Amino acid sequence: MFRAALLILLATPCLAAELPPPLEQDDFAKHSESEITLGQLLFYDPILSGNREVSCATCHHPRFATGDGLALGVGDGGKGLGPKRVADPDNPPEARIPRNAPPLFNLSHRGVTVLFHDGRIEVDESRPSGIRTPLDADMEQGFASLLSAQTMFPVLSPDEMAGHYQENEIAKLVRQGRLTGPGGAWDAIASRVAAIPEYKARFTTAYPAIADGKPIGFTDISNAIAAFMAHEWQATDSPFDRYLRGEAALSEAQSDGLRLFYGDAGCATCHAGPLLSDMGFHAMGAPQIGPGKAAAFEDHQRDTGRMRVTGRTEDAYAFRTPMLRNVTRTGPWGHAGAHADLRAFLRDHAEPRAGLARYEDLPPLPQMDGIVDDRWALDSDERAAIADAAPEGRALTEPELDALLAFLDALTDPASISGRLGVPDSVPSGLPVAR
Repeated sequence: MFRAALLILLATPCLAAELPPPLEQDDFAKHSESEITLGQLLFYDPILSGNREVSCATCHHPRFATGDGLALGVGDGGKGLGPKRVADPDNPPEARIPRNAPPLFNLSHRGVTVLFHDGRIEVDESRPSGIRTPLDADMEQGFASLLSAQTMFPVLSPDEMAGHYQENEIAKLVRQGRLTGPGGAWDAIASRVAAIPEYKARFTTAYPAIADGKPIGFTDISNAIAAFMAHEWQATDSPFDRYLRGEAALSEAQSDGLRLFYGDAGCATCHAGPLLSDMGFHAMGAPQIGPGKAAAFEDHQRDTGRMRVTGRTEDAYAFRTPMLRNVTRTGPWGHAGAHADLRAFLRDHAEPRAGLARYEDLPPLPQMDGIVDDRWALDSDERAAIADAAPEGRALTEPELDALLAFLDALTDPASISGRLGVPDSVPSGLPVAR
């Protein structure tokens, strides 16, 4: 019965885009139990951070749908978890993390070809590693996947995990530009992990090459973390997924929203395919709040998005199309988390220029002293530049917003949010686990 209803909807003339095929298990990476459970411990272990205080889970926690519930997070130099995280008065951060923590759902699907808001890591078969990153020729070999390679950046970021320049040996190596190879920052992190007997035993079980005598490297750590994320946060059982498989019907409101999403609202132009993302980059007028994204030698507070990667002016203020499973739970929304309310985000996103013009109220941000004004881009000519790069769009009515929100709620897979293994009771380093 449900399959027949789906076929009728597929034939409805008001749909401007075809519905995607269901997500298939064969399109997700597979991993052994020993690799997954090792990755779980590493994901929650602060041993990977310079000051041994921040883990991957600090900014990507299941309590907050694999984010941190903040518009712009606080990594090194923070205390607490999620929206309650604040600056540590005894060792305050030097800056906010410049972009919103992205969710971790379905990142091991073979359709994921770019990661980070600006796509600075992407699949590139012309490279020896098969992956293009800002490190180019200095890229370490041995990352098993794009998802694995992603982990190499947060551990090197002073504001995220590494700490600031003279605080610890990892931060000092980053400051010196010694990242790869023997004695580099990644090697120093791997040495910390390898010195813990339980980790040594678990790596020996998970990876035959290590059992045969290969030293534990940072790529082994990142591969294990990627295996855990791939298993823990696979989201394939939302009402929409069951609907596509012909197993269940959507409610009337959800069906109305689906017709809008794939029809007159034009959402599926970019949110296409099984993952509801074209993996492309689009300038959609999302407000910039916070410090922007600049290299150490640059003196500005702009975040030009994809242009920072390609150097092309036509990519200015373009950001990756996010995937949408569990989207109603993953706020704040936008590359800078500028919207704390999803309805308001949809309203502004539908007509980007008008939405940016009326945007005023920043979401709550942890108090930090001595940092760039969080409103800088809104109170300068930058707001106009962001708007000029965006399309006009069209306004959504209140009933249309109701319908779209109902459809987006049908993308929620509760089991994937809580995760399959959950938060471990303890980690081999003995350091505190974020709860």
